[in-house]
Amino acid sequence: MADTSHRLSRRTLLAASLAALPVRALAARGEVVTILGDSITAGLGLPGRDALPNQLHLALERLGVANTVRGAGVSGDTTADGLGRLGFSIRPDTSVVVVALGGNDLLQGLDPKATRANLDKILARLAERHLGVVLCGIHAPREIGAGYARDFDAAFSDVARAHHVAFYPDLLGGVERNPALNQADGIHPNARGVRMIAARLAPVVAKVMRGRR
Repeated sequence: MADTSHRLSRRTLLAASLAALPVRALAARGEVVTILGDSITAGLGLPGRDALPNQLHLALERLGVANTVRGAGVSGDTTADGLGRLGFSIRPDTSVVVVALGGNDLLQGLDPKATRANLDKILARLAERHLGVVLCGIHAPREIGAGYARDFDAAFSDVARAHHVAFYPDLLGGVERNPALNQADGIHPNARGVRMIAARLAPVVAKVMRGRR
């Protein structure tokens, strides 16, 4: 998780880097998928080739789907942070958005009602832009409290159902408790873990992309 004192500068750099990308060149390589996320999307601790955006791109290619995957991840971001930068993080050429936020809400013990409200606003704004959406859930461990975990998990599934968007129930499913698939911090997946996430997520994203044709 990142030091919040540097978050503004990271966002400024992110905005500048996104603005510098050649829109026409990207579109020519297939529909643009943008992942709105946190450190998992940003690829904390990994080279770019092993980070989720590139691995999802490769997984989609293996499914025969021409694509460009753009990472819009900022380490430390909560759902509130993602909502706040939605306007500049999701560029006009985007066709499908993968919303992969919530891990930091969980780590900070934020009220699931606030997480639900933020996700609801994110999906509402994406709907206004007529974008395809895949919402990724985060599974809360029952050890932190069964009631909290139940409410937190439901925030994702309920919002996905309310907005009629594709739902991927657990972004880190099968990875988060396996030391062989995580970096030394026990939080962020390693290259092998990211490849597993991308392989499982890709069919869901591909279905949304194909459904828009």
